[in-house]
Amino acid sequence: VQLQASGGGLVQAGGSLRLACVASGRTFSRDALGWFRQAPGKEREFVAGIMTNGGSAYADSVKGRFIISRDNAKNTVYLQMNSLKPEDTGVYYCAATTAVYSASSRMYDYWGQGTLVTVSS
Repeated sequence: VQLQASGGGLVQAGGSLRLACVASGRTFSRDALGWFRQAPGKEREFVAGIMTNGGSAYADSVKGRFIISRDNAKNTVYLQMNSLKPEDTGVYYCAATTAVYSASSRMYDYWGQGTLVTVSS
């Protein structure tokens, strides 16, 4: 089972990036999927999650700026990040859980390797 995240990079504040995470070795259509991030010196934190029925949830810090979506046919979850701020800088991880939904990283069973997002001021 492997989750491969991509799409990170360096962007100026106010810019946009789209992250993608492709799963292989497992069909994730029955799993809730999530994005987490970890800034230097800080703990990993929940960013966004999407349930099997398409329902979504966001951290307050990204609400209205980020959009999570999934394409079950492609076994892929996306994170569209708009109006980026320097505080959005960090390594972004995708993850999958067999639970209905969770904002807790402890509930996630499968993790990608992370993709670095750097937002310059």
